Amino acid sequence: MPEPIEIIEMKKNFENSEYVLKTVKENGKLLEFASDELRNDRNIVLEAVKNNPEALEFASDKLKEDREIVYESVSKLGWTYCYAKGKLLKDKQLLLSGLKVNGQILYYSNLEMRNDKELVKIAVENKPIIIKYASKRLKEDKEIGLIAINKDKSCFKFLGEKLKQDEEIKSLS
Repeated sequence: MPEPIEIIEMKKNFENSEYVLKTVKENGKLLEFASDELRNDRNIVLEAVKNNPEALEFASDKLKEDREIVYESVSKLGWTYCYAKGKLLKDKQLLLSGLKVNGQILYYSNLEMRNDKELVKIAVENKPIIIKYASKRLKEDKEIGLIAINKDKSCFKFLGEKLKQDEEIKSLS
């Protein structure tokens, strides 16, 4: 199957900043075919991510540490949090913005975030099975356990051993 014309054109013009900027404003994922230099251009990458949050995947590692760019993506899709780098991995507000969209991203967070009750609660409300990746302490938290079990009974197996003995929890599973 031949390549789409927009990919062919982008590959021809991959170093032309004006062309790349214009193109990613219309189709952000075409950032993939831009030169390394242009995938490190803050303005181009921001425009690509505004058009299509998935374009974050093709940003330079340096720009995957840029809070505005990463927030633009994560707050819309959530799962693109997996591309965040550096200090952003400890940015609670960034993670929170993504968890509201997709609780699954708790999986990509660090242990400190997996031990934060506010974050885990939102993640479990959004995607109950994600309790599997909560800290041991929060797998024993009755409030979080009830949220998970009330939404998906199969979550019982991921609760802490003490919480599994709780009469209310057992009656719901």
